[in-house]
Amino acid sequence: MVQVTYITSDGRAQPIDARVGLSLMENAVGNSVEGIDAVCGGNAYCGTCRVYVDPAWQDRVPGKTDLEDPMLEIAGDDDPAARLSCQIMVTEALDGLVVRLPSTQT
Repeated sequence: MVQVTYITSDGRAQPIDARVGLSLMENAVGNSVEGIDAVCGGNAYCGTCRVYVDPAWQDRVPGKTDLEDPMLEIAGDDDPAARLSCQIMVTEALDGLVVRLPSTQT
């Protein structure tokens, strides 16, 4: 298991033991993380699983997929740290990862 901490928009930490090989979104949903809606079930077309990768982790998280920028644009999120959690697969290298959640998912 890999530890991932989701920080809500009001600052509450929600640490989970994430399973390697699943996405951040799948792990969040499976662990009842508040603030990850995941309406499309991980198909990268709803933008309701957005997270902001903590600056200390941005160089260690794999780059954006081709699906992310258009969806983030539709969601109106131009923060460079914004990602779709359904597109980030959990690996051992992400042990300790911290991501923040937006105040709302669109």
